[in-house]
Amino acid sequence: MPAGGITLFRVRGIRISVDWSWFLVLFLIIFWLSGSYRDVLDAEDDAVGPYALAVASAILFFASILLHELGHAFEARRHGIGTEGITLWLFGGVARLERDSDSPGVEFKVAIAGPVVTALIVVACVAAGLLLAGPDEFRDAALTRNDTDTSGIAALIAWLSTINILVLVFNLVPAFPLDGGRVARAIAWRVTGDRTRATRFAATLGRGFAYLLMGLGFVLLLSGDLITGVWMIFVGFIINGSARGAVAQSEVTGRIEGLSVGDVMDRTPVAIPERTTVEGALDEFFLRYRYPWFPVIDSESRFVGLIDRAAAEGVEPTERGATTIASILAHDGGSMTIRDDAPLESVLGNQALRRLGALMAVDGEGRLSGVVTVGQVGRALQG
Repeated sequence: MPAGGITLFRVRGIRISVDWSWFLVLFLIIFWLSGSYRDVLDAEDDAVGPYALAVASAILFFASILLHELGHAFEARRHGIGTEGITLWLFGGVARLERDSDSPGVEFKVAIAGPVVTALIVVACVAAGLLLAGPDEFRDAALTRNDTDTSGIAALIAWLSTINILVLVFNLVPAFPLDGGRVARAIAWRVTGDRTRATRFAATLGRGFAYLLMGLGFVLLLSGDLITGVWMIFVGFIINGSARGAVAQSEVTGRIEGLSVGDVMDRTPVAIPERTTVEGALDEFFLRYRYPWFPVIDSESRFVGLIDRAAAEGVEPTERGATTIASILAHDGGSMTIRDDAPLESVLGNQALRRLGALMAVDGEGRLSGVVTVGQVGRALQG
């Protein structure tokens, strides 16, 4: 599944981005709906209205997908699980959580939050459609009957209702990594008390569903339905790969289950006080320890940022005695820190850890309590 993409904006600190495949789906939706709206509205081929409705429909559809993923993200945040970002792509959206749930109850709540949001969207759309067009016209519009006598807005709401119902039903299929599969894993986890066994069970359901989709896709290919057949095979392939990946990840994280950052970190990190001069930092720290960077702390031992050797040496020699470290350090400490009582699993996949090779462990007051490195995490994973 995609992890990068083009950043659009942030929602409460969560990066929202789009993968390149999103643009392909956006174009296909607009292309397909333009013709559909033209038929429903009995408009001329060069009419702008159907095209405008198609664009609005595509934007609102992806907005509903984003709300679905934000449902997962916000529920995860309620339970102390951060979200690295949300990416919209070929198959909708994916929220990348920083770590797995630590209990079946949390897993269930996070998994079901997205479908609950989608269900609320469906209810809101249906209510708006019924008020706007009435039961008969709205039903015909939702079934995409071309002879429906309705407004463009009612047709848009009807399509949005229908597509979100399909999204809801598909996501509730008990096949990991779909939301329904995560709900199945939560239930199995509750019954067995073993997250790894529960993941294997849910992944087996997921792979079974994937093979079913691929089988149906081949049948459709042989019957002449090329587009639908290829699409179902591709979806099945993605689900199968994700389910296998989930089992592999579960095996890895199972080795460090119960460990916290504090259990593996270096508890005696060398840190530079922020009021230290650049000259003092170079002489007393960089030349002595030969480290490429050091954490910087304030007078109360709170972590305030990092200083690397290049930044210190970049200060003019004549100014090093009067320039403090605080004036040249990197002030993005939040992305470099992790709570010392956080599950060790939460550092896996951390971008700052990959880039820097270490994370600063802090206590509840933000005081530097240790440093956790890639090597320490690797040794813990090896058991």
